[in-house]
Amino acid sequence: MRDIGTASGPGSSPGTPLRGRVAVVTGAARGVGEALARCLSDAGMLVALLGREEETLSRVAASLPNRSVCVEADVTDRTALEDAARQVGSELGPASVVVANAGIAVGGPFIRTAADLWQRVVEVNLVGSANTARAFLPQLNDTRGYFLQIASTAAFGSAPMMSAYCASKAGAESFAQALRGEVEPDGITVGIAYLHWTGTAMVAGIDDHPVLQALRRNQPRFARRVHSPAQVADWLATGIAHRAHHIYAPPWLRWCQPLRPLFPALVARITRRELRTRSRTELAADVSVLGAGGLADWYSYLSRKRH
Repeated sequence: MRDIGTASGPGSSPGTPLRGRVAVVTGAARGVGEALARCLSDAGMLVALLGREEETLSRVAASLPNRSVCVEADVTDRTALEDAARQVGSELGPASVVVANAGIAVGGPFIRTAADLWQRVVEVNLVGSANTARAFLPQLNDTRGYFLQIASTAAFGSAPMMSAYCASKAGAESFAQALRGEVEPDGITVGIAYLHWTGTAMVAGIDDHPVLQALRRNQPRFARRVHSPAQVADWLATGIAHRAHHIYAPPWLRWCQPLRPLFPALVARITRRELRTRSRTELAADVSVLGAGGLADWYSYLSRKRH
């Protein structure tokens, strides 16, 4: 596969394929997004951090070793993303790497989850990724760049009580696969990253969600390990440098791809046992937005809706 360093560009040199180039990371205020922004900056990139929490973004940007900008933008707002793309191009230059990382999740029964909340998860995780690609593809076309879609093992086998998240991540994977074929003739590479258990605020309350707890408990010991955002970001940055079509975090996930047809039935069997032991009242109490980033997005959405 063509390495990002083979194209000429400002600051590029053999052995430093990312140095001097511009990267855009959505959902960069915390978690994997923050860690990846830091990792890419350490590799010599100029990083644009996009997200909903301007104050948090500014603190992250100020701590990076290389020049950066932060832009408060909702990935479901196409106009805001178009403005963000113009600002990034003006202040840093055209993007060579764009990472569609912004994501939120809600846990709980579908029927008990507010329709607006369920839809918001899909809009951020799936539609937001498409909006990000739409806004930055002109720049990636100019730089013959790399677009990375952050997906999840939730796309391998959908778990009850996580219907919006699983549907959105499966959709994001499918979107990226379709986009790849369209833009490769233009010299743009599209990668998909599959993340497993990652130590972000989104999974901090995993023990409060019986289905996720059961799924993790029934996995092999090595598969239950929770990896730090820094470790995941390192895997992602390595894949970005190599313009990888697929990035697995952790790497052993690559061996799960041939087994994917088996996963839906396996997940259903594990979760069925768990759901049968809990009353509908107990399950209804488990509806919640997961993680500080998801809560910030949801509260901001509700505030805009009221006004």
